[in-house]
Amino acid sequence: MSVWGGGYMFEARNNLKICGITDPGTARYCAEAGAGALGVVFYDKSPRNVSPTQAREIFRQVPASVARVGVFVDMRAEDMVAMARGADLDTVQMHGRESPVVIEAVMRAGFHVVKVLKTAGKNLAEEAGRIPQAAGILVECGKGTLPGGNGSVWDWMGAAVLAGTRPFAVAGGLAPANLGQAALRSRSDAWDVSSGVELSPGRKDPAAVAELLDVARRLAPCERLFWKKS
Repeated sequence: MSVWGGGYMFEARNNLKICGITDPGTARYCAEAGAGALGVVFYDKSPRNVSPTQAREIFRQVPASVARVGVFVDMRAEDMVAMARGADLDTVQMHGRESPVVIEAVMRAGFHVVKVLKTAGKNLAEEAGRIPQAAGILVECGKGTLPGGNGSVWDWMGAAVLAGTRPFAVAGGLAPANLGQAALRSRSDAWDVSSGVELSPGRKDPAAVAELLDVARRLAPCERLFWKKS
């Protein structure tokens, strides 16, 4: 999918998300570099935490073709929906212990949902089987004190059990130097990167973002949208 930005045409990589965006300039740059999805964090213990009002401003100049994703942790469905509407999101990403009932309630409100799972192998397949088919799945290592990959590299092959069963993404320790390896080992359809392209929490490195998107362009494109409704 191609969109216009900065007076030239660029290619949106619908299967790559850059998360932990904290300012409009970074959002615009990442979109123009070709990211297919941008994420903001709604978790007050995170150094990347923003408010719905801040998120709306962050996304204000981002093309509609780029998915706008909000990260939530163990919130009630009605609260997530209210915040997602206030932030003008496309997608709600759930990082806690949210039940299928909560997932379905948010989807009925009109949002795409991506549910994070933190197991691998047989247990991952069983857990994924309880997630509504219309929802996406993001597999991460679950290390660290905060929800998310916490920059920890892990054995991405542990997620490959889902390959061919349903679209899924991986996160955790992804950076320009290992994105290709992670995609190959996990056989994943999509990827979520945050600290791997940062100078400090919430402050992205434009050179690292450009390098990451260069790697992503060499990967096989996703056959369907992952980070937002098709």
